[in-house]
Order: sequence, then C-alpha cells, then structure tokens
Amino acid sequence: MTTATPPRILQIGRLPLPALEAELAARYRVTCLADQADPAAFLALHGAEFTGVVTTAAIGVKGEVVAALPHLQVISSFGVGFDALDIDAAKARGVPVGYTPGVLNDCVADMAFALMLDVSRNIAASDRFVRRGEWPKARFAQGSRVSGKRLGIVGMGRIGQAVVDRASGFRMEVGYHNRRPAEGCTLPYFESLTALAQWADYLVLTVAGGAGTRHLVNGDVLNALGPKGYLINVARGSVVDEAALIAALTERRIAGAGLDVFENEPTVPTALMALDNVVLTPHTASATHETRRAMADLVLENLESFFATGAVRTPVPGTPGA
Repeated sequence: MTTATPPRILQIGRLPLPALEAELAARYRVTCLADQADPAAFLALHGAEFTGVVTTAAIGVKGEVVAALPHLQVISSFGVGFDALDIDAAKARGVPVGYTPGVLNDCVADMAFALMLDVSRNIAASDRFVRRGEWPKARFAQGSRVSGKRLGIVGMGRIGQAVVDRASGFRMEVGYHNRRPAEGCTLPYFESLTALAQWADYLVLTVAGGAGTRHLVNGDVLNALGPKGYLINVARGSVVDEAALIAALTERRIAGAGLDVFENEPTVPTALMALDNVVLTPHTASATHETRRAMADLVLENLESFFATGAVRTPVPGTPGA
C-alpha cells in the first residue's frame, strides 16, 4: 500500500505563529519563498512544483507569483484583509482563496474600545506622566468621557457589529456608514461619511482596505469630525489620508486618534510619534494567543478542506467557491 505524496506548498513569507509553520511542515512539503536568495529565479526553476500557497494578509500574493505557479490550485491566507492579495489574478485562474474571518472579530472590537478609552482618558500619556516623576509636581490634564457618546462606525461587517455589541455596555448612540445599508441592521444609516463624522463623537473604522477605500477618511471628513471628535482605526492604514490626519491632530482640528494601522507599516511618521493626542499600537488588534491560534487553525482547515473536497472552508468574497 502506498501513501500519497503530500502537496507542495509555497509559503510566501514568515508566518506570525511558529507553531503554524511547524504544523504546515508536518502535513505538507513546504518551501518559504522569503528564504530563497533569488525568489524570482527560484520560481522560474521550481514554480511548477507547487499546488498551494500560504501567506498572510500583510504580505499577500503578487500577480507575478501567481503567474509563476502554473499548477496553483489554492491560496490560504492568515488574516481578514485581502487588499495585498492579487484577487483578480487568482480569479482569472479559477484559484480558490481562503482567509480567516469571524475568529478575530472580538479581539479587533476589543482593541477598538481599548484605543477609544486610552485616547479619551489619556491612559498612555498619564502612564508616561507618572513614570517621568511629574505627579508630585503637577496635576494631570482631564480627559473625555466615553459613556453616553455618539459612535459612528465605518464598515458594518462582522467586526463592525462586534463594536456595536460593546457600545451597548457604554450606553452609546450608534450610527454607521457603508457602501449600502447593511441587511437586517436597524441602526441609523448615513449615506454620507462626512455627515456621519459630523454627527459622531467617535469615528471607528472597520472597513476593508484596498483601492475602493483608499483615503476614504480625508481632510473633509476629519474637519467634519471636529475638535471634540476622535478617530479610531483598526481597519487598514490606507483608509486614512495620513498626512491630512497628522495636520488635523497637530492643529487640534480633531481631539485625538487611536491607530493600530498605518499607511506604510512598519514605518510610523515621526510627526505622529511626537503627538500626545494620538495612541499608537503596532497592528496588534488580533494579536492574542486565543485569536492567533484560531486563525492558524482556519489556515490549515482551508487547505485541508480544499485538498479533500475541492473547496476552501472560508473563501474570500468574489473568489471561486464564495
């Protein structure tokens, strides 16, 4: 009796969990493209050997990589963002693309509220104040209350709904903006993002990245948010015009911002780091042991499902099998 040879998987770059890399290696024949001295030359020589790709939302898969894999059958991505994935190239080849939605909703929504509370109550800034030994010398500045305020959500998907669930505990009034009203959602819908920003005390971004949402939050939206308003971004850095945001924060045209994502990660503008009315975290909204383990499991399940049935368990919208 012969045992089937495991499929060859091309891992585009390093994965967030070493345990996931070990589990992939135990189940498949895996090669990491980032480890190759000349990735293009490696693909030219060996691209035809791979039937699957594993990547992350941050790294993605470029169209030229897809083109260099003539026998590619499936892509499994760690994360919910797919703006770095060349979806059109995959669709043109009929290649299913799996990703890891749902399992990170709670942690990303938790981070949205953590940033909201931090920037409103000046938690990180007051920590620095205490550590500098300034408390015996001066009183720390007052913050802003979160409870009872107006919360505007941009992107009423799974994560947006998880933010809504948490807002109820803070007795917040919630409205939202989408490309179109969300099915079954009874919350106030704002067709204009500027109108939502003008209404809201907090503007929370949970919308997908990509060309369609690039610089969706621009100078006009920030001006509408106003000097008592806060921007919270747990979506993608590309959604915000970062230069306009820096200007609005510096000139106090908005009260503050909580940012987990940036336009050119991992580079964060020095101008942002110099401001005390912004809280900065290194794209860690989903970075908990529990959530990252669940994401890793779904990466494996998407591959296993495809090789067993021909379909990934959680396909990216608009891709084969979705």
